[in-house]
Amino acid sequence: MARSRFYLDRLKSTSNVHFPIEMKYQWDNNKATGNLRKHGIDFADAVSIFKDDLAITIFDERFEEERYVTIGIDALGRVLVVVYTVRGDEIRLISARKATRKEQQQYQEG
Repeated sequence: MARSRFYLDRLKSTSNVHFPIEMKYQWDNNKATGNLRKHGIDFADAVSIFKDDLAITIFDERFEEERYVTIGIDALGRVLVVVYTVRGDEIRLISARKATRKEQQQYQEG
């Protein structure tokens, strides 16, 4: 798992990616339960980072499906890293966790 925490600066940065308010959010309930257990982050809370105008979105081209990584502040004031894919008008969450110090710095530097 440590591998995923330090690859963000090697991915291509995508500037000013904002989704319309009408976007729907979905996730696998088993994955959400596992994420909450492992990282202490509820997907229902994590989706609030998409309202952060300063969020940084990075395209992750390591996978066949289009995946994105967004670093942003959630409604509880935590800097989170959320991995997801976009399917039509839905954002499907894959994982969410608290940002590392390096990722927090990356967020602060914009």
